[in-house]
Amino acid sequence: MAQSMNNGMDGSINNTRTDAQAPSGQGIGQGIGGALVALFDTVATWNERRRQRRALEALPDHLLQDIGLSRADAVTEADKPFWQG
Repeated sequence: MAQSMNNGMDGSINNTRTDAQAPSGQGIGQGIGGALVALFDTVATWNERRRQRRALEALPDHLLQDIGLSRADAVTEADKPFWQG
């Protein structure tokens, strides 16, 4: 929700609301648009998870030790499928 505050010439404060409300049943979480947004978010999450696991696996042992992980922990995490949290 975006909201701005403007000072009037007389020193009063005017609140202006700039967010639009969709008619009932037309929200972003419903219908084809909502399904596409959810699908995109899911694929983006999977891709980020895969990227982070590959980066973790590529870290040298001394950096893994700095964050409290062993090489075996990193390999175990990297071997998980991308859809598994």
